Amino acid sequence: MTTVIRQDDLIESVADALQFISYYHPKDFIQAVYEAYQREESQAAKDAMAQILINSRMCAQGHRPICQDTGIVTVFVNIGMDVKFECDMALDDVINEGVRRAYTHPDNVLRASVLADPDGKRQNTKDNTPAIIHYKMVPGNTVEIHVAAKGGGSEAKSKFAMLNPSDSVVEWVLKMIPQMGAGWCPPGMLGIGIGGTAEKAMELAKEALLDPIDIHDLQARGASSRAEELRLELFEKVNDLGIGAQGLGGLTTVLDVKVKDYPTHAANKPVAIIPNCAATRHAHFVLDGTGPSLQTPPSLDDWPEITWEVGENVRRVNLDTVTPEDVKDWQPGETVLLSGKMLTGRDAAHKKMVDMIERGEELPVDLKGRFIYYVGPVDPVREEVVGPAGPTTATRMDKFTDTMLEKTGLTGMIGKAERGQVAIDAIRKHGAVYLMAVGGAAYLVSKAIKGAKVVAFEELGMEAIYEFEVEDMPVTVAVDSRGSSVHQTGPVEWHDKIIAAKAV
Repeated sequence: MTTVIRQDDLIESVADALQFISYYHPKDFIQAVYEAYQREESQAAKDAMAQILINSRMCAQGHRPICQDTGIVTVFVNIGMDVKFECDMALDDVINEGVRRAYTHPDNVLRASVLADPDGKRQNTKDNTPAIIHYKMVPGNTVEIHVAAKGGGSEAKSKFAMLNPSDSVVEWVLKMIPQMGAGWCPPGMLGIGIGGTAEKAMELAKEALLDPIDIHDLQARGASSRAEELRLELFEKVNDLGIGAQGLGGLTTVLDVKVKDYPTHAANKPVAIIPNCAATRHAHFVLDGTGPSLQTPPSLDDWPEITWEVGENVRRVNLDTVTPEDVKDWQPGETVLLSGKMLTGRDAAHKKMVDMIERGEELPVDLKGRFIYYVGPVDPVREEVVGPAGPTTATRMDKFTDTMLEKTGLTGMIGKAERGQVAIDAIRKHGAVYLMAVGGAAYLVSKAIKGAKVVAFEELGMEAIYEFEVEDMPVTVAVDSRGSSVHQTGPVEWHDKIIAAKAV
């Protein structure tokens, strides 16, 4: 019997699912992070996971985004062959209308991050369309849809290789994970696709991330296929690397590893890795012709009630009076609470400023003695000063760092994850400092922001330069003025601890 799927039902279902996942983590993810939090021995990693869990509960209560990067939308659509669509638009356009309505919802505006003309003007489409859509025709009379919102920081760490048939997938993955750094905001999941062709392997890896976290069930029952053997081996060996939450060093780097495979050519072994970050966001629904399929809100009892207390040795810093001389005493791994005024700026703003410096033009803001926060916040709603405002991946600003420090007198930078060697060298050279905020705790961070105004490059939208006034914003000293990086020392220390413990 043919099922008729109406256009408005599909639009409403897509919009509802995307709003839902912007502020509700999947229950299995919360349980896995909480379990990792309870067993974690690295205090820095434990503190990071505490912030992620507290932020998640706040977002579930306040219906605001888990992360300021509300993602690029990926949709997997399985269409029953006994289905008829009652639409006056192409199916892509129907799904994209759902995306548009979700991202422009007045009660919970989501950040528009999608840019058209990617190697040209890179102009924001303003509503996060278009989505990346995959279709499959299957037997049946329903339409099954998975939606996901994938952050750019974790997507940027995707890896692909065309291995030789005799090459080891495990060896390649273990080589790639350290190269990925912490910009994908661990702890999270790894999706691994093996086989097919280049594009099929990448699709398999992305689709694998839709599966629930169930590694402990697999450990209990044992592997029944090569893909499951890989999951078990990689879960253990990746965590043995000691990278830990936010790359600070610790026991848990991945919460699960998913592997999907597909037949491939005899001469090839295509392999892809795509990580999911601490803002894991996906939902599933089925349309059967009876109306829209809406998500069921979870119970807040599913979230653990934990607190994150600042330690006694915390350093409190007034950004309005701090000097370059002051930062020389700051130590890697030290917790700092920031108060006062800071500037913001990310990729587009940095490029504009560096271009202006090269042309000998005066910058629209004075950065001398200031701190700059790498962030593109969500627009505020209701009484908010600013929407969720977590850090973006700092390595994207590495190539600008030496020029910015030398030509502007900037004192410090705040971002997510590690810095590359070129930035570390510049920080050491100029006696500056790099501070790390927790990726995946954007709503929590925004509560420390008491004032926000655009001060330059308003045309860049979320990439404009803001001035934030903050109170007790928690950060970690990630690279000190001597160039010592906690993202280099932490994982080495914890890898050695984990291996030593296993040897006993």
